[in-house]
Amino acid sequence: MENCLFCRIIKGEIPSTKVYEDEHVYAFKDINPATPVHVLVVPKVHIDSIEALNDNNIENTTHIHRAIKKVAEITGINKDGYRVIINCGKDGGQTVFHLHYHVLGGTKLTEKII
Repeated sequence: MENCLFCRIIKGEIPSTKVYEDEHVYAFKDINPATPVHVLVVPKVHIDSIEALNDNNIENTTHIHRAIKKVAEITGINKDGYRVIINCGKDGGQTVFHLHYHVLGGTKLTEKII
C-alpha cells in the first residue's frame, strides 16, 4: 500500500534502524521503545492485520516466527527471555495497519508493558 508507514519503511522511503532482514521479513527498532530491546517484525508483503490472514498469505507467519527467533538471538534477549505482542484492530491498540509483531526484552517484564 502506498501510504502505509511500514511499507514505506520497507522500501527505504522512511529511515529505520534495521535489526534483521530477509526476502520475506523486515525487522527494525521501534522509535518509541517500551523496553531496552523493542523491535518490530513485519512481513514485506502488506497484510492489514492478523484478521487479514488467509490461505494465500498465512505462510508469512512462518517467516515472521523464524525472524523473531533470529531477532532474539541478534539482540541477545533469547538468553533471559522476551515477549512477543501483536495488536489487532483499533480497540486492540493497533495504530499502523500493517501486520507487525513487537519483540520486547532486555529487562524483566511485568504484566503491563504495552
